[in-house]
Amino acid sequence: MESLQKQLGGDANWWRGAVIYQVYPRSFQDSTGDGIGDLAGITQRLDHIASLGVDAVWISPFFTSPMKDYGYDVSDYCDVDPMFGTLADFDALIARAHELNLRVMIDLVLSHTSDQHAWFGESRADRDNDKANWYVWADPKPDGTPPNNWLSIFGGPAWQWDSRRQQYYLHNFLTSQPDLNFHEPQVQEALLDVARFWLARGVDGFRLDTINFYVHDDQLRDNPALPVERRNASIAPMVNPYNHQEHIYSKNRPENIDFLRKLRAEMAPFGAAAVGEVGDALRGLEIMGQYTAGDDLMQMCYAFELLSGTQPDAARIRDVMEHVADVAADGWACWAFSNHDVQRHVSRWNLSDAGARCFITLLMCLRGSACIYQGEELGLSEAEIDFDDLQDPYGIEFWPEFKGRDGCRTPMVWTADNGNGGFSDGKPWLPVAAEHLSRAANRQEADPQALIHHYRAAIALRKTHPALAKGTLEDMRVEGSVLRFTRRFEGQEMHCAFNLSDTAQTIENETLAAWQANVTEGANG
Repeated sequence: MESLQKQLGGDANWWRGAVIYQVYPRSFQDSTGDGIGDLAGITQRLDHIASLGVDAVWISPFFTSPMKDYGYDVSDYCDVDPMFGTLADFDALIARAHELNLRVMIDLVLSHTSDQHAWFGESRADRDNDKANWYVWADPKPDGTPPNNWLSIFGGPAWQWDSRRQQYYLHNFLTSQPDLNFHEPQVQEALLDVARFWLARGVDGFRLDTINFYVHDDQLRDNPALPVERRNASIAPMVNPYNHQEHIYSKNRPENIDFLRKLRAEMAPFGAAAVGEVGDALRGLEIMGQYTAGDDLMQMCYAFELLSGTQPDAARIRDVMEHVADVAADGWACWAFSNHDVQRHVSRWNLSDAGARCFITLLMCLRGSACIYQGEELGLSEAEIDFDDLQDPYGIEFWPEFKGRDGCRTPMVWTADNGNGGFSDGKPWLPVAAEHLSRAANRQEADPQALIHHYRAAIALRKTHPALAKGTLEDMRVEGSVLRFTRRFEGQEMHCAFNLSDTAQTIENETLAAWQANVTEGANG
């Protein structure tokens, strides 16, 4: 067991410029035939992940949970849900990953628990128990309505009445996901204990869900209205009235910094790193800059700007990078095009195969770290899910204008000659998309021209050129639909040019002869 309790050694700054592969456990590989992916299945497929050349694997929640939000509602932070296996299965996963030189990051959901967590059961029992203050409880207004105007990101008020305490409790997500009270020191200490538990088992880091939601305004002040012209759908779909507020009191509180500093101190002796998910439609990059500044907070934060619904053109990417330079010059971003919460980017941006190649190469050349989502390397499109097959409560709530997140969560396709794509011997929890079978991993491995090989080449390009992984980003220019920039690190200089359109472009060539250029196909052609 001793060896299982040691992180993968090497460069303490391994996270800077790292490529991280996200696994959604329910949909990666089923090893038992029950139709649901599990930890043993992930271990079985770690060779595939390692073959891509990535540095780490991020595993979405596998903790004990009633699965109302598919694992993001935790009822025991320090155990594995039987659906996914056992702690022994997790230890075996860590051991095999480290053999393959892969670091393991797990997804901690610290802002809220399930209402089935023992902490909440005790907290709601009465107003005087030892954990009475562990969640955010508030008296109603004199007319019986909730204490303020805060909204849930999953729809409706962010307050739920509890008849036992005759108070409201805060839930930024589902009513079954009550928010923890970070103003209570015992809560912070309990959550630091959770981090210690998993660090002792050998995890190399954490992905921190909804990191800017941890602390709420202790005065429970109303959020101000957000003018129509400032609204966007980067965090919640436009049909959700959550977009009608500026969330300055329900999240994004400055007191959060103190907890992040404590968490970083717990990770430091283990050489572990964290990437925080910042969910804010207005100030995401500024918050990223705050949370990753210096060397005593989070190493990275997960930015949403490239998870946008509209394909970013050269000018948009330049604007984002310039904004990062302005508000997060001392911080570090982690970029992604797809994840378990958004439509897959080849569908979202209507990308051709050439476009998918262009954008992954661009991602590997941008300053920051990078996440790729399972199946992205196969070019999987968003799956169409019938309402009767829908599992996601978010999609059920806002159907049909917003179809939820199930379309990006359908099972991986490993083989083209199996009705379930090699994912399971049983009926999968979500249908395997028939159109995905032609893009199965075994078929692409046999085709030297397949997208998966381009992903490997793009990741290798980043790993073999320190300027791309860790260097500065300078002289970013837009010429028509072409984005040009230079990366520099310790004497190495890389010049990059990307045509983000489907038409040929001509660029100024005064320095072209001296370039080691990365010029790719157009994004849509």
